[in-house]
Amino acid sequence: MNAPHAEQNDIAKTLGLATASHRKQHWLRWGGPAALILVTLTALLLWNAGGHDAEPRYQTQEARRGDLTVMVTATGNLQPTNQVDVGIEVSGTVASVEVDYNDTVKIGQVLARLDTSRLESQARKAAASLDAARARVAQMQASLTETGATLARLRALHQRTGGKVPSQQDLDTAEATFKRAQTEVASAQAAVAESAATLKMAQTELTKAVIHSPINGIVLVRAVEPGQTLAASFQSPILFTLAEDLTQMELHVDVDEADVGQVKQGQTATFTVDAYPDRRFPARVTQVRYGAQAVEGVTTYKTVLNVDNADLALRPGMTATADIIVQNVSDALLIPNAALRFTPPTQTDESKGSGSVVGMLLPRPPRSAPKARAQETNHGAEQHVWVLRDNQPQEVAIKVGATNGVLTQVLSGAIEPGMALITDVLNASTTP
Repeated sequence: MNAPHAEQNDIAKTLGLATASHRKQHWLRWGGPAALILVTLTALLLWNAGGHDAEPRYQTQEARRGDLTVMVTATGNLQPTNQVDVGIEVSGTVASVEVDYNDTVKIGQVLARLDTSRLESQARKAAASLDAARARVAQMQASLTETGATLARLRALHQRTGGKVPSQQDLDTAEATFKRAQTEVASAQAAVAESAATLKMAQTELTKAVIHSPINGIVLVRAVEPGQTLAASFQSPILFTLAEDLTQMELHVDVDEADVGQVKQGQTATFTVDAYPDRRFPARVTQVRYGAQAVEGVTTYKTVLNVDNADLALRPGMTATADIIVQNVSDALLIPNAALRFTPPTQTDESKGSGSVVGMLLPRPPRSAPKARAQETNHGAEQHVWVLRDNQPQEVAIKVGATNGVLTQVLSGAIEPGMALITDVLNASTTP
């Protein structure tokens, strides 16, 4: 009896019938509880989905009256009103340096001196050449006088003898000698002028070997030391940089092309520097240049602001961030710019993905915020905002004016101070 039963079991295993029977028993044991859990989860999801039918909640801000200041922000560097680079036109060795950094100098004050030995020798040589040229002029003038007298005697003799003595050839030779003497005198006189010019140039170079201050100011840079050799053959070396008056400075900022139309001469501004982060310095626009500067695809225009630096707190080269006041509006009706960007979600967006059990079971990405409208804040441009009335958004058409990037002036429209404007939609999990 046992042998046939074992044989049947072997046949069942071979055909896979035993495994199928085991799986059937396993499904009957665990399928019921799993189905119950699935039904429960489905019921919970359906119950939660019913919560989405609640009305959305909105974040609002009130319109108000107040003053609006529109500013243009730009960065740049402080510079002296008049900065002079002092160089040298002659070559030589520096004998002495008379000033140092931060020294106050006056017009004509000696800044440095070169060793003038070579230049003095050149000047003496030029003076000697001038003396030699003048002596040659005297010699040529004596020869001219001599040849002139000889020519006059020959002409008189030729006239008394009726042309017999001297011969015409001798007379012609005397006339040619006289003209050569005249030419030599002129040449000697030209040599005198040349030697005089050479002497003057040598004297000028000797004078330039002493470097004087061209302005009243302060020494910003000293780029020379005693014993240094200077070569001014191709380019004049810069030895000192002087600032004329640091109590009055200029701030050169780069204004973006989108803002340059609002910046005008005479506008006031304030700026900060890293050295004094808690202090704001006053300034005034003195020039908006027409020349454009393009750096990495960004076009800017150089704008110059006048700065009072009576306490000498500011220094040349400091980086500053300036806020130029381009418009002031008093007692304006103001609304937040977020209200101009708001668009209420559509019914399709609210109900999307909630119409089927499969949609509720499958994970969905979080709902993104409503797509914002492009912010248009041009003066007089028509816009639309949404107000909350009876807990329902209602669209209102308005015309806007100036803006500072946070608040915008309302020129016309059915907006009153204190009216709640919708700026955003709060999620269901967000606490108001």
